[in-house]
Amino acid sequence: MMRLSMVMLAAVVASAMVLVHSQYETRRLFVEHEKALKEAARLEMELERLTVERRAQATPLRVEQIARQQLQMRNPPPGITQYVAAPGATVTSSASEQGGKP
Repeated sequence: MMRLSMVMLAAVVASAMVLVHSQYETRRLFVEHEKALKEAARLEMELERLTVERRAQATPLRVEQIARQQLQMRNPPPGITQYVAAPGATVTSSASEQGGKP
């Protein structure tokens, strides 16, 4: 009988240790999960900020401004501009395309 009691006591202690370890792991994983969620939210905000910043940098006005200031690019004068039509396309001309006044 004494031997059975000792085996039962050992089983209860082992069971309690497994339970404590399981609860500890659950709490640790929960904290890790919460950190991952916060990091995901932070990265999502960073992505939105960078997307807005990229759109602001790529506006046609800004591209034209950089082309004029940093690359010294200018529009060609109408006198040297030649317009080429694709084969089979109908050619329409307007005064604004040819540099003239409407």
